[in-house]
Amino acid sequence: MTHHGRGPRLLTALMAMALALVPAGLQAHELMPALLELDQIGSDRVEVLWRRPVVQGQPLALTPVLPDRCRTHGLPREEQRPRAVLVRSTLICRGGLRDQPVAIDGLGASGTDVLLRWRLSGTAWSSRLLRPGAPAARLQAPGNGGSSKPAPLADYLGLGFQHILQGPDHLLFVVGLLLIVPDRWMLLKTITAFTAAHSITLAAATAGVLQLPTPPLEAAIALSILLLAPEIVRRWQGGTSLMLRQPWLVAFGFGLLHGAGLAGALRELGLPKGEQVPALLLFNVGVELGQLAFVALLLLVAWLWRRRLPTPLWLRRLPGYVVGSAGAYWTLERTWVLLHPGG
Repeated sequence: MTHHGRGPRLLTALMAMALALVPAGLQAHELMPALLELDQIGSDRVEVLWRRPVVQGQPLALTPVLPDRCRTHGLPREEQRPRAVLVRSTLICRGGLRDQPVAIDGLGASGTDVLLRWRLSGTAWSSRLLRPGAPAARLQAPGNGGSSKPAPLADYLGLGFQHILQGPDHLLFVVGLLLIVPDRWMLLKTITAFTAAHSITLAAATAGVLQLPTPPLEAAIALSILLLAPEIVRRWQGGTSLMLRQPWLVAFGFGLLHGAGLAGALRELGLPKGEQVPALLLFNVGVELGQLAFVALLLLVAWLWRRRLPTPLWLRRLPGYVVGSAGAYWTLERTWVLLHPGG
């Protein structure tokens, strides 16, 4: 009886959070940072790689602002990918890039970050994460004035935290888990299993053992959300199933899928081999911290809601319908993309 009273109120508390996760159009693709890579070869030749994320079929409106001394040499080479547009070009920068400013126009309105990487002739790679509040940097050699570092690994921790909070499909799956978990001890086991699965998938991706293609992986992630919907209804009706009895086991299995999607998203940045292992590890830590923060926020909202607000039946059941509807939409959408890659 205790769980029966707590469950409806928890469902109601999660309703607002679940609805907040599903923006207009049920767009589920999280925003990954853009990448601007500048590789100075010799005294004035610079090879450029510019990667812009694609959101709702359109590349983000971001434009690099490069030093005035740089001029394009030859024609840029563009490559269309499912989640990004890559442009490779060559610049001639008289006097090189040292101490030159670089900025990103449109970053403030994009809702994402830009990973800026550069290498001056004869030096190691340096990196900086450009954010909407700080969209510019000055290119210096590693250790010059302390403003650049060979690899700002702490930035990948922030990227992981940001990535999970900008991924409504991953978060809605967590909401679905919370809707079928009966008590705090089982909740702890379930979230721990989900986290462990992420870590295993990350280790496999880091070692190069596991590299799944993006379209079928995203379709499987959407299907995992959809499969939670009948379990939520079954719990409403007082039924039982393996997922309801052992949600941690199911969370572990689906966590492998979700972890593969997260690791694959970071790999799309094209990190150099020397940074892949620590970057992926810190990215995963950031993901788990973001997930735990999200769960803590949900539980806090649930606790406050139980103390203050009424819980009519339609409101108690709305979160389950949100999970099911979003899962169905994303499954159809991503299956269509999988079967019609050109359209």
